[in-house]
Amino acid sequence: MRYDDLRALYLNCTLKKSPELSHTQGLIDLSSRIMEKQGVQVEQVRPVDLEIATGVWPDMTEHGWERDAWPALYEQVMAADILVIGGPIWLGDNSSVAKLVIERLYACSGLLNDVGQYAYYGRVGGCLITGNEDGAKHCAMNVLYSLQHLGYVIPPQADAGWIGEAGPGPSYLDPGSSGPANDFTNRNTTFMTWNLLHMARLLKDAGGVPAHGNQRSQWDAGCRFDFENPEYR
Repeated sequence: MRYDDLRALYLNCTLKKSPELSHTQGLIDLSSRIMEKQGVQVEQVRPVDLEIATGVWPDMTEHGWERDAWPALYEQVMAADILVIGGPIWLGDNSSVAKLVIERLYACSGLLNDVGQYAYYGRVGGCLITGNEDGAKHCAMNVLYSLQHLGYVIPPQADAGWIGEAGPGPSYLDPGSSGPANDFTNRNTTFMTWNLLHMARLLKDAGGVPAHGNQRSQWDAGCRFDFENPEYR
């Protein structure tokens, strides 16, 4: 099976600007190398490097902000068959950057594709989490729920992570962490990557998610796709 016509975008929601060491980058690199071996066109972006405005509109320069890097990043999001959101755990939750990214994804979720579905339909989502405190599954749950709610397809086992010993201690790429050698993390990251590839392949070959029954444009035009309101029987 070939994957060389697919594109993947990794959003590293670290709080550290490039080129500062990001432990999340270590997991992203592990996953992206597998994709690149299959010929996938891979892009990596640290949103913290960009001037992304806060808000829930597609372009916040239309709502009082002087600059907003989101519209350009949104074009990269829409060009990708696979979106992976990666980030650290802080206070048991996703980073502020991850939350900002999800809010801005949400800002564009009302846009429609050319068959009247919500814009993110036909794309696949996953996530990678790092930290040295509890919360990896909680963070993944939030990211994956958010992505599927916006229209992304979530394949089986679409998350992976690494957490060190709770409290102050080495992070994933620090000497002595044993992070890159952790078999559990390596296995889950590999499985996640391949499941994203397989699901993206299935969707692309099928022409996306079938449109019948989920077209906002048709619903607004009066089509009800076999829905029957018992109040009007």
